Amino acid sequence: MLDKSIPYAGLEMVRKAGTPIPDFPLPDGFKYVFYKDGDEKDWARLETSVAEFDNELDALVKFKKEFPEVDELYRRCLFIETDDGKKVATATAWWSFWGETRHACLHWVSVDNDYQGLGLGKAITSRVTQLLLEIEGDVNFYLSTQTWSHKAVDIYKQFGWLPTDEFCVTWKKKREYKKAIRILNKMEKKRKK
Repeated sequence: MLDKSIPYAGLEMVRKAGTPIPDFPLPDGFKYVFYKDGDEKDWARLETSVAEFDNELDALVKFKKEFPEVDELYRRCLFIETDDGKKVATATAWWSFWGETRHACLHWVSVDNDYQGLGLGKAITSRVTQLLLEIEGDVNFYLSTQTWSHKAVDIYKQFGWLPTDEFCVTWKKKREYKKAIRILNKMEKKRKK
């Protein structure tokens, strides 16, 4: 769940080509399944459950905007499902454009609140990062996140993802990056106490 008790700042992260991908296997009782038609409703439910959206309708609108290439979802959008068929986590091996350049991205990682703390976030991050490697090759991968996702940022760092100001081409973006780093450093100091 997003931690909206702290200040918000956007953050870009990069996993440099050649960085090893730790393997975090799924716990017993769970399996990976790829997107199939209709799963956008589960995606919307998951994203809403972690407070990315106020309601599932807004999440569905975002899904359609983010993923217009539906045919790609069948091999790029992954869910973790319980043995009884409930989808409890998702992430997507997607891409984004910065300027004219297309970059491979880990996109929209979420774990249902009721299933957090079981290692599912690490497992799906591991599997979708491997999926990016299989589809895109061993290139730099990127993700966009935020200070409200500081627990996820800690997970990403375990996979070699590092904060980057590579795409902070405007003064506003540079200021946002510096703010995010300050906030995350404060959160890390609090955890160490």
